[in-house]
Amino acid sequence: MAGTRRRPGSNHSPLAYSAVAVILVGLVLVSLRFIPGSPFRPTTTSHSGTASGRSTGTPTDRSTRTQSSPSPSPSLEPLPFEAQDLDGLGLKGWYSWAVLDKRTGKIIGSANMDETSTTASMIKSWVVADYLRLSAEAGKTPSDAKLDDATQIIRDSDNTRAQQFYESVGGSASIKRLISICKLTDSKVAGDGGWSRTMLSPRDTARLGLCIDDGRAAGPKWTKWLLNEMRLVRGVGDFGIRKAFPAAEQKQIAIKNGWIDRQKEQEYHVNCLAIGDTWTMGVMVRTPFSAGGGWEYGMKNCQKITEALLRDKI
Repeated sequence: MAGTRRRPGSNHSPLAYSAVAVILVGLVLVSLRFIPGSPFRPTTTSHSGTASGRSTGTPTDRSTRTQSSPSPSPSLEPLPFEAQDLDGLGLKGWYSWAVLDKRTGKIIGSANMDETSTTASMIKSWVVADYLRLSAEAGKTPSDAKLDDATQIIRDSDNTRAQQFYESVGGSASIKRLISICKLTDSKVAGDGGWSRTMLSPRDTARLGLCIDDGRAAGPKWTKWLLNEMRLVRGVGDFGIRKAFPAAEQKQIAIKNGWIDRQKEQEYHVNCLAIGDTWTMGVMVRTPFSAGGGWEYGMKNCQKITEALLRDKI
C-alpha cells in the first residue's frame, strides 16, 4: 500500500508551528508591559501607598500639586478696627467689646468678650425683628399702626410698646429663638423672663448684628426695613459706636443701644450694637454708681472704646 503524500510546500511539522505561536504571544505580552494604562504594565510603590504598591493617597508629583492647587483668594480690605490694649484709657468699672467680620465670620475682641451683661433696650432690635419675621411666616402684614409702634421702639426706644411686642411674641420664648436662630453661645434668658434683663455678651451682640444684617432675624421681607429704622435712631439713644465715625459714615451705620440704672447691682449698664458695611460690633459697659457720671459716662465710653480701636484715628 502506498505511503501518505505531503502537500507541496509544506515543509514544517505541527510542532514547529506551535513554537512560533508561543514566541509571537510572548513578544506581544512583553510589548504590552510598556503601554500606559495596560493591565500588564507593572505597578510601582508610591510614597503614599500601601505595601502592595497600590496607591491610596494623592499624587506626590510636584507638577501635579502645583496644577491642582487652588488659586489664592484676593486679599480682603482690612476692617476699620484692630485689637488694642485699652488699659491706658483709664475706664472705671467693667467693659468688653467684640467685632465680627461679616465677610469671613471671624471675631476679634477683648479677652472677656464672652462675659455677659444685661442688655436693657439693645434687645429691642431682636424683639421687633422676631415680631416681623413671625408675622411674615404667618402670612400676615403688620398694620400701619403696628409698624409705627415698631418705629418708635427702634428709633425712640419706647418701653411700653416694646413690652407689648415682647408679650405678643411669647416673652422669654422669643429670647430662646434668638439664641437658636442667631447661633449665640454665651447668652441666656433673663431669670425673671423680662426683655431688659436678657443676658448677652459682646461676642453674641456682634452675632446678633450679623443675624439682623443677613436676614435671619427679621426675614427677607422686613430686613431692609428694620436696618433702615436702626439707621434712623435718634435722640438720647443716638450715641456710642457710630459717633466714632465721620458724620457722612454715621448715616450708614445701623445701631440699637441700651442704658439703665440697675438698683440691685448698684451699676449703670450701657450697651452698644452697631452694623457697618463689612462689620458688626458690640460694646458693653458696667459702671458702679459710686464712680459718678451716670449713664452718660458709659455712653461716652462706648464711643471712646470704639475710637481707640479704629485703625485710622479720626
